[in-house]
Formats: sequence, structure tokens, C-alpha cells
Amino acid sequence: MPRHLTDDRSATTRALGRRSFLALATGTVLSLAACSPQVKTAASSEPTGKLPSGDPPPGTKLTVAVRQTRLQLEPAGLKKDLAFTVSEWPNLSAGPDIIQGFRAKSIDLASNAGIPPIQAKAIGVKTKIVAVQVRPLPLYTFATAPGSRITSVEDFRGKKIGFSQGQAQGVVVLRALKAAGLKNSDVELVALPSTQFLTALQSKQVDVAPLGEPALTKYLGQYAKDGAVGLKTDVVDLLTVLWAPVEVLDDPAKAAAVANFIPLWAKGLVWAWENTDEWIDTYYVKSEGVSVADGKRIVSSLNKPQFPVDWDKAIAWEQETADLMAEGGFVPKQDVTDLFDRRFEGLAAASVPAEYRETS
Repeated sequence: MPRHLTDDRSATTRALGRRSFLALATGTVLSLAACSPQVKTAASSEPTGKLPSGDPPPGTKLTVAVRQTRLQLEPAGLKKDLAFTVSEWPNLSAGPDIIQGFRAKSIDLASNAGIPPIQAKAIGVKTKIVAVQVRPLPLYTFATAPGSRITSVEDFRGKKIGFSQGQAQGVVVLRALKAAGLKNSDVELVALPSTQFLTALQSKQVDVAPLGEPALTKYLGQYAKDGAVGLKTDVVDLLTVLWAPVEVLDDPAKAAAVANFIPLWAKGLVWAWENTDEWIDTYYVKSEGVSVADGKRIVSSLNKPQFPVDWDKAIAWEQETADLMAEGGFVPKQDVTDLFDRRFEGLAAASVPAEYRETS
């Protein structure tokens, strides 16, 4: 059963918010533990020493949950530059799923928005951000349930909103409510992982939920005739990050592999931007099952890849996000500075042409 959250700022509500995330972020860890002698959270030590130079030693392996890069390496001609073995490419992207994988030591490196590292720290999973991409344009659109008659964010008052506090979509909801002058207590936040937003909208379990592409196009294509609409806002989710458990980064061989992967990740995103027709066919059509026309529309709405030369702006944004989550009682107040492993700062930006670099 989904747990409804309110923002009455009471100790009970704060505990409820944290328990709902724990249920999402750790729910399958016990089942993973059954397959291994012992499951631990990531090591408590900080990464130490300078970043290793050169390629990782032969035999180095990482499990990498960065699906788009997997699909970009071959057509972009980057596969030959991968200097380590990717033992597996898990098809996982939701923050709670990645945190589960980190805890179970089944994922070494992943791509997410900025919020999952904040949630991981809140439950004691030690991780670091190793690369940053900024997205200054809105990524999510609020999709309404068929027949809901919601025409603006102000209409959210009293409505049920799909809310995944461990993912970017959760922060988008909080920022949109704040921008519209609504309190969390003015709506009913329905705790769900974002992977369940589609079915929750279809069944009218929620009245509205934030969707990204290509899910938004698929949903509206099926339900617009029944009154479902997409409401655009100015709310942005600024960061896409690569992140990893501290114990991975404290291993010199694996840290070198991560450093090798970061430029390939950035170059793959640039290739997709510059080769839209091939990328639409590879990803949106063949992998995601949308039409070429819809793929072109989706790509035209996306942000041009931008990689910051320094991370000061990214850290400030991450802190603002953490503060917003703490104000709602969903995580303890925290300083996010230690979430960034600045040994890797600038690697992504240095690997791409100047037009794809963001300077402060």
C-alpha cells in the first residue's frame, strides 16, 4: 500500500517520510543478502590519495549502470577506448534501485540525478559523485490522470501527487509546489517509485505525476483522448551525475577505471547530440519503442550536453536540494560538500569540445 505523506512538520511525519524512502531504497536488499554471505553498506572511509594516472591494470572490472553509454559506445567509435572490462551493464536507473545495488555490492558506478546521493547519505550508504552534467531546461512534465481536469500547478491543491522522494521526480514536485505558493500539506503526496507512476495515473491512484521522456510521449499517446494532459513548468532538475560507492573509489584499480569511463560518458552524450538520427534509431526507436517522429520531438526538447569545468555551482544546487528535502522532513539536514570527489573534477569537461563546457 502506498503511504501518504503530509508536511505538518511533526516528528511523526518526518519519521513517516524517512520510513517510506527506506521501504523503497532497502526493500530488496534482504533478498539480495540471501544470495551472499554478508551484505554491508559501503565502507566508511573516504577515498584517499591522488587519482591514479594511466589506464587501470589488466583484469580490472566494473559493473556499470549507465544504459545510454552502453548504447553509445559502439556507434560513437568509443568502445576501443574502454580500458577495463564491464562485467555487467544492469538496466537500472531509479535512485532506490541503484542504492540497493550499491549496498549489495552489485553495482560499482551509476548515473542518476542529484537527489539519490543525498538519500544514500541519509541512510548511511557512503558514496561520491565523480562527474557532473548540468541541464538548465526542464526535464519533467506533470502528466494528469484521465479526466482529472487539472490545468495548472495551482490546481494541485487537494490532489494526489505521485511522489518519489528518493528520485529527481520527488524534488521536482517539491520545487513546483513551492513555486506555486503551495505547502506540502496542501496536497496528498503518494509515496511511489517513479516506475509506478504510469500505472498509478492509468488507474487514477494519483491525479498527477511528473514524467520524463519517452514515458511521457507513450502515456499521452494512449490517454490524451481521455483527457490526460501534460503540464509544463519552469522547474528544472539541474544535475545528472555519475556516482559510486566510496569503497570502489578507494580501490586504485577501480578508481582508474572510473576515471577512464568519465570521458567516454561525456563523449557519448556529445555524439548523441550531434548524431540525432542515428541516436533516435538506436535508443528511442529500437530500445524504447517510440516512433521516429516522436523520437525527433523528444530530442528537440532536450538540453544540449554541458559539463562544468568546476563544480561550485553543482555543489550549491545540491545543497539547496538537500535543504529543501530537510525542510519537508524527508532527510536529516546535511552538508553535501563531502558527496563530491573533487579528484575527478573537470575530467568530463576536458574531454569534450569547448562548446560543451560550462564555465562559472
